Amino acid sequence: MHATTSRKHRLTTIVSAALLTIAATAVSLLAAQPAQAAVICEQYGTVVAGSYVIQNNRWGTTATQCINTTSNGFSITQQDGVGSTSGAPVSYPSIFLGCHYSNCSPSSPLPKQISTIGTANSSISYSYPGSGTYNASYDIWLNADTNVSGVQDTEIMIWFNRQGSIQPIGSQTGTANIAGRSWAVWTGSNGANNVVSYLFTGSVINSLSFDVMDFVRDTFTRGSQYGNSSWYLTSVQAGFEPWIGGVGLTVNSFSAGVTTGGGTQPPGTPGTPTASNVTSSSASLSWSASSGTVSSYQIERATGASSTSFSQVGTSGSPSFNDSGLAANTTYRYRVRATNSAGSSSYSGIVNVTTTGGGTQVPGTPGTPSASNVTSSGLSLSWSASSGTVNGYQVERATGASSTSFTQVGTPTGTSFTDSGLAANTTYRYRVRATNSAGSSAYSGIVNVTTTGGGGGGGCTTTVAPQSQWSNGYVLTVTVTNTGSSSISAWSSTVTLPSGHAHTGSWPQAAVVSGQNVTENSLAWNGALAPGQSTTWGLQATRPNGSTTLPGTFSCTAS
Repeated sequence: MHATTSRKHRLTTIVSAALLTIAATAVSLLAAQPAQAAVICEQYGTVVAGSYVIQNNRWGTTATQCINTTSNGFSITQQDGVGSTSGAPVSYPSIFLGCHYSNCSPSSPLPKQISTIGTANSSISYSYPGSGTYNASYDIWLNADTNVSGVQDTEIMIWFNRQGSIQPIGSQTGTANIAGRSWAVWTGSNGANNVVSYLFTGSVINSLSFDVMDFVRDTFTRGSQYGNSSWYLTSVQAGFEPWIGGVGLTVNSFSAGVTTGGGTQPPGTPGTPTASNVTSSSASLSWSASSGTVSSYQIERATGASSTSFSQVGTSGSPSFNDSGLAANTTYRYRVRATNSAGSSSYSGIVNVTTTGGGTQVPGTPGTPSASNVTSSGLSLSWSASSGTVNGYQVERATGASSTSFTQVGTPTGTSFTDSGLAANTTYRYRVRATNSAGSSAYSGIVNVTTTGGGGGGGCTTTVAPQSQWSNGYVLTVTVTNTGSSSISAWSSTVTLPSGHAHTGSWPQAAVVSGQNVTENSLAWNGALAPGQSTTWGLQATRPNGSTTLPGTFSCTAS
C-alpha cells in the first residue's frame, strides 16, 4: 500500500537568493511567450495562458520533463524521471487559477474567503496514454489566511484516474456522491498539510464539469482540522502526478471561475436512506447528510416494490425519520431530498423496505460471519443480526476450502458462536441461518477460516470488506492477519470470486488469477507479520449488472 507524500513545491527553501533571482527571470521570459506556442522544460517554468498559469513543476526529480502548452491546457512530451511507487511522484505539471507559491494567475479572484463564495464552477477534459504509472488529479488548496507564499493548510485532491500500484495519502474513511459520481474518500497528512482525497470508483473519468464548492463543503464534514467557511480558497489546479512514464498525458481543456454569494446555492444530494427497527407498522430511516446549508429534508414514499408514485410523508431537520401507520407485510419505497432558501437538492437513491407480517414470517438473512481469536483448535464467529423475529441461529460447518458438506455444529440465540476441538492448520467453512416459529431464513454468505499450525507456529487468515461498490462491480479491501503465536515472514492470500464475477485489478502488485481464485503474494515490505499484526491488499472486480453478491470464500497460507 503506497501513498503520495509531501509534494507540489514550486521552489525549495534552500535555494539561494541569487538562484531565486535567476529562476524568477527565467519564469518571466517564459511567461512572455504565447501560451499556445510554449514548450517548457525548465524545472519550475511557467507560462500565462489567458486567465490561468501553466507550470512544469518538476519538483521530485532531476531528470528532464517537458510540456507543450496550449491556450487552456498542455501535454507531457518528455518525462524521464522514475519515482518509487512506495513514495512520491516525480512532478505535478498543471494549469491553475489562483496563487501558487506567490505566483498568481492574471487578475486572480483568489484567494477568496469561502463564506463569500457562491459557486466555483470548473470544467476539465483529460486524455491518457496506454501505459505508465500516474494519476490524473484536480487539486483544491485551502488556507486559514491569505498567505500564499508557501504550503497551504489543506489540500483536496480529486483523482480522475489511477494507473499502477499507487493510492492517496492516509486511508479510506468514507464515501461521497458528488458531481454525479461516486467517490471513495481518503484522509491523512503528508507531514506538511492535511489531505482529503476523492478517489473515483467505477470507470476512469475523462471529463467532468462540477462546482468546486461541493467538494469543499463535503471536506468540511470530515473534520474541523480541514477548515471552515472562514478559511480561504487559494487555488484550483488540474494536472497529473507521474511516477513512471507519462508522455501523452494531456489536459485538453480547463476552465474555472468564482462567483460571490456564499450560502445561496441549493444543498448537495443526501445519501440513500437505510432502514432499521422495521416492524409490521413502522420503520426508521437514516441517511448521510447533504453538503451545504440545509433547512430541512423532505421524505417521500411510494407503495409497492416497483412503484414510482411518490408522495411526501414528512419533513425532518436532521438526517433521520420515523414512519408509522404502515400496513403489515408490505413493501414501501423511500427517497429524500434537502431544501434551503435557494431550492432543493437532487433526490437521493431509493431504498425498498418491507414491513413484517406481525411476527409470522421467517427472519431475514443474517450477515456473513466474520472470524476472530483463531487458534490451532478453536475460533470465534460473529455476524449481523437477521431482521424480524429470531428465536435462534443455526451454525453449520464444512471441512475443506471448497467443501459443500455442511453439518450443524451449534444453535446460539445471539449473533456469536465459539467453535472448538478443531484440527490445526485446517480450513473450515461456516454459514448461518436464523429460525423462528414460521421457519428458517436463507443461509448467510460463507466464510472460510484456517486454523493456525499449533505448537507455537504461525498461521494467517483472510477477511474482506467492501471499499466501494456499484451496480456491476466493486472494490475490496482484503486484510491478512497473523493468527498464530509466532511471527511469519511471508503469506499468500486468496479470494474466490463468485461465478460470473471477473477480476480487473489488484494492488500493491498484480495478483495471480486461476479460474475464480485471485491470489496476492506478499512482498518484501509487507510479508513479515508479528502475532496479531495485519496488512492489507486490494482488488477490483466486475459482476453481473444489478447483482449485490460479494465474495464469501477466502483462504490464507503463511511461512
